[in-house]
Amino acid sequence: MGKTKNYCYGICLLSSIVINILFSINLYIGGGGGALQRGEKKHEIVYRPSLTWTEKAAAEAEAVAAVSCSGHGRAYLDSLISYGQTVCECYTCYSGIDCSEFSPGCSADADGGDPIFLEPFWMQKAEDSAIVVSGWHRMSYSYAGYTSMSTMSLEVEKYIHKIHSIVGNAITEGRYLVFGIGSSQLLSAAVYALSSQNSSSPSNVVATIPYYPMYEAQTLFFNSEDFEFKGDTKSWKLNNATNNMDVIEFVTSPNNPDGELKTSVIGGKTIYDHAYFWPHFTPIPAPSDHDFMIFTLSKLTGHAGARFGWAVIKDKDVYEKVSTYIQVADLGISKDTQLRVLKLLKVAVEDDGKQLFKFAYDKMRQRWDRLTSVFSKSTRFSIQKRDPLHCNFFNETRLPSPAYAWVKCEREEEDNCHAVLEAGKIIGRTGSTYKAKDRYVRLSLIKSQDDFDLLMLRLTELVSLENGNIESI
Repeated sequence: MGKTKNYCYGICLLSSIVINILFSINLYIGGGGGALQRGEKKHEIVYRPSLTWTEKAAAEAEAVAAVSCSGHGRAYLDSLISYGQTVCECYTCYSGIDCSEFSPGCSADADGGDPIFLEPFWMQKAEDSAIVVSGWHRMSYSYAGYTSMSTMSLEVEKYIHKIHSIVGNAITEGRYLVFGIGSSQLLSAAVYALSSQNSSSPSNVVATIPYYPMYEAQTLFFNSEDFEFKGDTKSWKLNNATNNMDVIEFVTSPNNPDGELKTSVIGGKTIYDHAYFWPHFTPIPAPSDHDFMIFTLSKLTGHAGARFGWAVIKDKDVYEKVSTYIQVADLGISKDTQLRVLKLLKVAVEDDGKQLFKFAYDKMRQRWDRLTSVFSKSTRFSIQKRDPLHCNFFNETRLPSPAYAWVKCEREEEDNCHAVLEAGKIIGRTGSTYKAKDRYVRLSLIKSQDDFDLLMLRLTELVSLENGNIESI
């Protein structure tokens, strides 16, 4: 009888334990369980381990990310699908269904400015930088007072201020911030806002050779009566020394293509293009505090496809003209873009930016070292010289790490350097693109590791033929 009684007690105890476990699971995890549930307190979010509508989206993203493409390409959610399989998008000189086939005779493409060198960093930060967006995410146009759109813009602005402060280039008080579709849209908005808007006396737009070709292309394309492109600053200043004319000067610092930290030649109305003014491309010797400065996400984090840039403006009237231009041109920046930018900037400022900027600087510095080692063995070719400078961010003197090599063909008879390099299976961008002589060529150092390694191979082959001639290549 005692044994039976003890057995019953044991069954009851076990049942009680099981019931309590099930109750706890239901209480803390949720029986049918969505991914997120609102708590009783306002704005409180209780995280649940099971997912609902996000499961499929997450599974699709994970499946595509797992496609290796042999390390010589990438698969994306928007890539083509063939026979139910995601098609790899291969890097230059690689092909095949998994990008495993290398073309030995392929030319090294060092023409474009895609900052793919930062891709490995973001692969390490896949979880922190990922976003999942529902189909009903922020569908409206309007700002309508204090809506979620304006709140998100303020959050993006907060993190832009933070990244500038971290770098040692804090945005000073009383400045205005405006977003644009990349730096390209902001360039044209800047010219519009600073122009005289008086057709009888249009503003003269100038830049210093070698200069980014978009300055001239955009100015000519919009064909406004309020401004016109007048070419090189030094030539313009020489020919108009006694004229008190309205001038808008583009200053690219660091410069594209040669990486030089530039200052204004003429003064007055000046647009500072600071696309590359980040510690991985140049030491930050002092804060930049000019009246009109333009920055871009593409060269900060590498996300050129996001098409997001911002301008820091001193004058309120100029700011309002730029804002009007942006609103009329495209009704503002996509909310989805702003959400992605916010997520990326939050990662960028982690550990006071040390993770991103150290990774990026180390990568660019290693590439510059390899490049200069090859050119040091040549008298036929030379590249720009960059001196070490103190960097506010790293708080030490830093060696150069420019985004591009500005190559010069030194032989008198080789006045078309692009053709010389092309014959050596290297594709660069001609000096005349930047209104310089074609004795110069710009080579991109910010593309994928495959692209850079092939560039180094082709340059090494070319320099090894120093005592031969171009026909022997």
